[in-house]
Amino acid sequence: MAGGKATPRQKMINLMYLIFIAMLALNMSKEVLAAFGIMNEKMEASNEKTTESNLAFLGGLETKAGEDSEKYGKLYKDAQKIKQMSQDYYDYLESLKEGMTEGLEDATDYARMDNSDFLDQKFFQGDNLSEGGKEFMSRISDYRTQVAAIVPKDLKESVNARFKTGDENGKEEKRDGSKQDWINYHYEGYPLVASLAKITALQADVKATEEDALKRMLEGELTSQVSLKNFATSLQASKSAFYSGEKYDGKIIISKTDNSSTPVKAELTLDGRKLSEGSDYKLEAGGVKMLIGAGSAGDHTVEGTLYFKQDGEEIPVPVKNSFATISKPNAALIAADKMNVVYRGVANPMSISIPGIPNNKVNASAPGLKSVNGSKYVMNPGTGRTVTITASGKLPDGQTVSSKSEFRIKDIPRPAGSVSKQTGSAKMPRANMEIATIGAMLEDFDFDLNLAVSGFKFKVPGQPTVSVNGSKLNANAKSALKRAKRGDAVQIFDIQAYITNNKSYKLKKVSPIVVEITN
Repeated sequence: MAGGKATPRQKMINLMYLIFIAMLALNMSKEVLAAFGIMNEKMEASNEKTTESNLAFLGGLETKAGEDSEKYGKLYKDAQKIKQMSQDYYDYLESLKEGMTEGLEDATDYARMDNSDFLDQKFFQGDNLSEGGKEFMSRISDYRTQVAAIVPKDLKESVNARFKTGDENGKEEKRDGSKQDWINYHYEGYPLVASLAKITALQADVKATEEDALKRMLEGELTSQVSLKNFATSLQASKSAFYSGEKYDGKIIISKTDNSSTPVKAELTLDGRKLSEGSDYKLEAGGVKMLIGAGSAGDHTVEGTLYFKQDGEEIPVPVKNSFATISKPNAALIAADKMNVVYRGVANPMSISIPGIPNNKVNASAPGLKSVNGSKYVMNPGTGRTVTITASGKLPDGQTVSSKSEFRIKDIPRPAGSVSKQTGSAKMPRANMEIATIGAMLEDFDFDLNLAVSGFKFKVPGQPTVSVNGSKLNANAKSALKRAKRGDAVQIFDIQAYITNNKSYKLKKVSPIVVEITN
């Protein structure tokens, strides 16, 4: 500390000064370790959110594949492959992290995680790699190669960059210009918490890669929103009925017919009488579906305003249209009671009548159509994509009126898996999860169908997948659940559901559920 011979008092001061400096260095080291721990926690939280987002992307791609298998079928299969490869690699990295923190009294006491023994012993054996080190390098290389082979070309470079393991010889350049094996450079001799954060960062790269791939596979969604395929034409005229010899003053207009053009509200009147949403009209893609009666013979006017959402604001669009009601019909009126389509596997109620002709004089026919009473029918569609209903009858003057209407046949939509009636993702304590009932729900479906679950698969991070019969966790699933940690996202998937009164109908694949364990 100073030149010359020091006195005993000076020696004591010098010693205390050295101790003080050492204490400062020790505190700084602990702060750095704690910072690594905080960074690790934030990345883990981000990984959980990305997992939920990726499940939503995958579900969206599955929906599009169901609607257009020719265009999206292969993309969905590729997405499933990437999802499975990512999950396998993610779980392997998670098992490493569990091994790193095993035996610690407090897994969040980062200031004490300064030991490097675990990965030094796991990855290295003298100057060579151990079996664990070889597996680590093999895993990252296999994941990089396999995913890069599937993703779109413009993503291959980012995949290779994220999981790069040094130069072509597997080396990493140090500050002094010398080179060292990539795995030694990044994982040998580092404090436990630093290595823990690095493994979590690798998991974040896995999730980001999966997200990029799924987003790119769905990039056509925006294009389809503005595509002319989402538009339809209609005729607009000063009135809807013209006499013979009159000049028709109508024009063809084009309008958007997808969900992005659905009005948020409407204020309408019919001949000055205020109309009510639900009973008189309903909002739907492309505009408003009128539910009013035709009224007495003569001209009628619908006026008011439609409101559309644009850039966070409600934009008003004025409405003023008229229609004419005539006494003598020239076609049959056929309408589904609940929808403009009929569903396979469901008894669809329908009303079929011809104004001016008694119901018992109207003949209606179609495959699967059955008369119930008066104008009420039930349609049970079979195979095919459409069904045509033919209705005919005779007016009092002897004139025959006949009409055909084509209805689209759709399958029952994809059910959503549920845990205690919660769908998509949920949070609950371990005890609640243990006794929860796994179900399947048809959200926003016009028919009340009683669905039951006959089995599912249960996955806890780091644990083998458990197959379960029935709708509640079995002993093996409960055993796996006991190993779940706070914050773990357990998955319930491959849910097998059926309609209780129509077991022969094969439902679409039930969407999975992710449950975060809160204690």
